[in-house]
Amino acid sequence: MVRVAAALSLTLSFALAPFQCAHKADPNLRREDTAGDALWALAEDFGAHHNEEAQRETLAYLVQKYPSSRYTPAAKEELSRFGTASASDASVP
Repeated sequence: MVRVAAALSLTLSFALAPFQCAHKADPNLRREDTAGDALWALAEDFGAHHNEEAQRETLAYLVQKYPSSRYTPAAKEELSRFGTASASDASVP
């Protein structure tokens, strides 16, 4: 009888539990940085310290290696400011 009650209780708890809906996570609420986030921050730091060559190379690396990063469009825009038409035009190690 105890087993039946436990099984019934377990079944009801699963049946009444809310369904998990798939949704796209808000990138602004991330708890961990991605490689693209870290590269963008590094490029911003290089820019703040007036090291434009390192900033350009970092942005080009970001665009080339992490094209789906949320910072890729902004990195491309910054590269165009440097006169680099695309990431393939920039020297990336």
